[in-house]
Amino acid sequence: MHSTPGAGNSITDVAGVLVGHHQTLDADATLGTGAATGCTVVRLPGGATASVDVRGGGPGTRETDLLDPANTVRQIHAVLLTGGSAYGLSAADGVMRWLEEHGEGIPMDPADASRVVPIVPGAVIFDLPVGDWGIRPGADFGYRAAAAADTEFARGTAGAGVGAQAGALKGGIGSASVVLGEGPGAGITVGALIVANPVGSVVDPRTGLPWGVGTDGPEFFGLRAATPTELAAFTALPGKSTVLNTTIGVIATDAALDPVACRRLATTAHDGLARAIRPVHSPLDGDTLFAVATGAVEVAPLPLPAAFPPDLLLLDQLCTAAAVVVERAVVDAVRSATSIAGIPAYRDLFPR
Repeated sequence: MHSTPGAGNSITDVAGVLVGHHQTLDADATLGTGAATGCTVVRLPGGATASVDVRGGGPGTRETDLLDPANTVRQIHAVLLTGGSAYGLSAADGVMRWLEEHGEGIPMDPADASRVVPIVPGAVIFDLPVGDWGIRPGADFGYRAAAAADTEFARGTAGAGVGAQAGALKGGIGSASVVLGEGPGAGITVGALIVANPVGSVVDPRTGLPWGVGTDGPEFFGLRAATPTELAAFTALPGKSTVLNTTIGVIATDAALDPVACRRLATTAHDGLARAIRPVHSPLDGDTLFAVATGAVEVAPLPLPAAFPPDLLLLDQLCTAAAVVVERAVVDAVRSATSIAGIPAYRDLFPR
């Protein structure tokens, strides 16, 4: 695939996508005490076409049925990614309140533009044991994250990634993008935002390299194989003790797609998780990926037999790119994370 990262190597390289965080984190948080959680909002001014693919055995989600391509509503206005397990879904109420106050949503009354219904799907990670169990995102978190949404945002231990743990290592939130360089999608951007909190490992114990460098090679990320001392320290770490986990995220493109194509994009994006996390989609994870298309760039369809959708070749390119940016975003999440609550970070074990 001939593609290069976007200007920010970020999901916000996709026109019409903004990201905001809100979190609470005490410097002295431990497993069981202090504050260590947050949420992240992907805001889509003007709305975007969307769908979702849920693969894990223990998902915590909101409005995913609405995103079935067979159903009526065809646009969403934001996506919530949050800590707090099922409790954290209440943060979506605050996102809706912010959107309503700013006139974002489905207009329901031609005579009164203020009467809108914002559509805010969401998914959670299980981070309750990190910090105090009773401190989790609520509506005020979602409101503040929506208000903070911008093209620039923190990665690693931020937003929904604050309490994330990836196998034995500190997890976090990461992002990546590519701009397609040739073919029917030339000039189209695809980006991903991933909260990495899997029960599975994100690092190859033989080399100390993230599994997710497999497609691009370690040189792409400026990484090298670990020393024997570094490997020994890593392999001595205890495994993740919690039975509930989950990796969640959003894939975005500026291409114009319908809900069926968005569903295929979300489905194929899970290939990126499978490359970067081992195992993935387990009964102990609730892995969920949303796909959104802002439609900022129209691509002329190519002539194909009538039995095929006119955007088939474009969609094939986008699906390949989606898996790549998800893989890269997992690596970004793990490399950007900083240690909290005694959970070691990749950057500490494998200094570069």
